[in-house]
Amino acid sequence: MRLFLKRTLTSDKQTLGILYLLNDKEGIIDQWYTLELPDKNNERRVSRISKGTRKASKHTSPKHGKCLWIRNVLNRSEILIHKGSFYVNTLGCILIGKELADINNDGYLDVVQSKTAVKELLSYLDDMDSIMIEIDE
Repeated sequence: MRLFLKRTLTSDKQTLGILYLLNDKEGIIDQWYTLELPDKNNERRVSRISKGTRKASKHTSPKHGKCLWIRNVLNRSEILIHKGSFYVNTLGCILIGKELADINNDGYLDVVQSKTAVKELLSYLDDMDSIMIEIDE
């Protein structure tokens, strides 16, 4: 299995996308909406990460709990896929959710049911030590 992140919409404050869990034989197994910061040249804590293929591993963060850690991001460290709802929760990480909605009425879409989405994603990866994630523009 592998992950593929397709970014679909970027604004001044955030980037939205879809994270696909893929199997080479069956195609798409599941998918979740994503929320990241906008593209600001991979600058630490204010930008989404650059496109590319990287390894990820399961991780337990003191702040975010169970999540995925994306490794080998040039000039960046501790890039996680974790729960959260708003672009201000990312600091350069990737948030996932089951839906998109403007839940705080600020004019920007937020991810909804993030805790459930992270739990689902990790359940698929339960028996895997590492996974490949491809991040597209």
